[in-house]
Amino acid sequence: MTVTGSTLVLAAPAGSRRRRRPAGPYGRLFAVPGSRGFTAGNLLARLPMGMFGISAVMMIAGQRGSYALAGAVTATGLAATALVAPWTARLVDRHGQARIAVPATVIAVLGSLCLALCVRAGAPAWTLFASYAATATTPNIGGMSRARWTHLLPPAAHHTAMSFEQAADELCYLLGPVLAALLCTAVAPEAGTLTGAALLLVGMLVFTAHRATEPPPSGGGAAPGPSPLRALRPLLGIFLAVGAVFGSMEVTSVAHLAERGLGAASGPVLALQAAGSCAAGLLYGTLRARSLTSCLLALAGAMALPWAAASTGSLPLLAGALLLAGAATAPAMVTAMSLVHARTPAGRLNEGMTLAVTAILGGIAAGSATAGLVVDRLGTTTAYALPAAAALCALLLARATGGSIRRPSDGARVVARPEGP
Repeated sequence: MTVTGSTLVLAAPAGSRRRRRPAGPYGRLFAVPGSRGFTAGNLLARLPMGMFGISAVMMIAGQRGSYALAGAVTATGLAATALVAPWTARLVDRHGQARIAVPATVIAVLGSLCLALCVRAGAPAWTLFASYAATATTPNIGGMSRARWTHLLPPAAHHTAMSFEQAADELCYLLGPVLAALLCTAVAPEAGTLTGAALLLVGMLVFTAHRATEPPPSGGGAAPGPSPLRALRPLLGIFLAVGAVFGSMEVTSVAHLAERGLGAASGPVLALQAAGSCAAGLLYGTLRARSLTSCLLALAGAMALPWAAASTGSLPLLAGALLLAGAATAPAMVTAMSLVHARTPAGRLNEGMTLAVTAILGGIAAGSATAGLVVDRLGTTTAYALPAAAALCALLLARATGGSIRRPSDGARVVARPEGP
């Protein structure tokens, strides 16, 4: 305390003038200005990704009495997404997230609304296919969020950000189907689709409203740099195989539990797998990154656990095995997505991320179809070998193509390096 003339000046302790540094890697992540706002919008818009598929199936099958029609409609939407999503992502990279994502989301929301109206009105089947195909314009919100973190953070923090994004994916796919099923059964058959559409639109508006965190567009002229498809081709096969792990595991688990009269337990049991991946993703973000081959080796080993548990006929053992299998998923996905980030040409990150997601969706479709055939012909216990085989295939592809990632030292840039056999 000092007195200057008639003015009393109180001097605060020097330490109080310093801003307290956030504790932990996630505290530092969300200390970035604007990060909490765009993350809130990101989570709102991402939750419907786990809702739309099951909502459409329950709505169409409930109103039309045909699971075959419901499956065909959703499969058509998946195929349309595989074609349209990379194109939408390219426009986002070139012209900016807000400029492209908002109108693309409006088109997708109108497609969902049209689907609900057509189902309710008993419109011809072709209108259902056309309506659901329109939802393929839905922007890859996960890719856009990862692009923002890359723009805002130093390279040393990218691993933590990618881990958080993977955990967010799992959380939304954990909660989305549960919310959709509750709305479709307790409120109305169309409630899941309509709620998902509303959440998508509101979340995207909140996300894009935070313009200060948006990465600058690459420009409306010629696309900068080479196509990410060439750089990512070795990784896309791995993502395809990992997608087959997801698709085959889900179908096999549902069939296995239904065969034993435990169909009602399918949701909670599968939720354990997503919960394990969510928790592992958050934990992995606080640890040193591992090589892709190491993560895939752990994944291949963990996917053999449900196969072994299924042969015992014990539900608790199967649930525990799925929890451990899910925990092995997140590190592999985080590391693989980090490689996508490292190899994608500058200015085309969202396109690169979307190509990876498209490969995963293709793998899910192939894994689901293959698992259905194996279940019908060889039984559910044998079908549990498929996720382990797909994970082993991903490991062999990683070894054949090479590539690993290391957590960068302070200030170092994340790069991919070839890895020999």
